Parts: sequence; structure tokens; C-alpha cells
Amino acid sequence: MTVALMWEARAVEGRGRELLAWARAQALPARPLRRETFYAPQDRVLVITWWDAELDAELPELPDPEGELVTRTVHRWRFESMGSD
Repeated sequence: MTVALMWEARAVEGRGRELLAWARAQALPARPLRRETFYAPQDRVLVITWWDAELDAELPELPDPEGELVTRTVHRWRFESMGSD
């Protein structure tokens, strides 16, 4: 089974590129099948990692940024892949 972990955060206004650089610099203790990073308006950053694992498996996730870089709690979601169309 393939599991996708999604990590999304919103930076303090004007610090989106700093949050993006921070997220891209975060190393995980294991290598996912794939890792993609996205940037959106309102200084939002999204990181998706794909894993060959069960939906409830313990998997490494990006941490919360320290300090005052984000405006709210980081959002995290876990999905089971249903394949591509």
C-alpha cells in the first residue's frame, strides 16, 4: 500500500520564502518513495511524502517550525493512495 503524508503550514506574512527554505531543509530519518514541496499564495507551504507502508504505520513526519515562523498550528493529513487515473 502507498501512504501519502501531507504537511501544510502558513507563514507569518512576508516570511513564506523563509518557511519554504526551512521545510526543504528538513531531513527525514528515512527516505520516502517520493517527496514534493509546494508554495501557494498567502505564504503557504505544503510538503507531501509518499511511503510504502500501511495507513497506520509509524512514519517520519516534518516537525513544527520553532519560533514565530508560522501563523497557526501545522496541519497534517494521511491518505491511502487509490492509484492514478
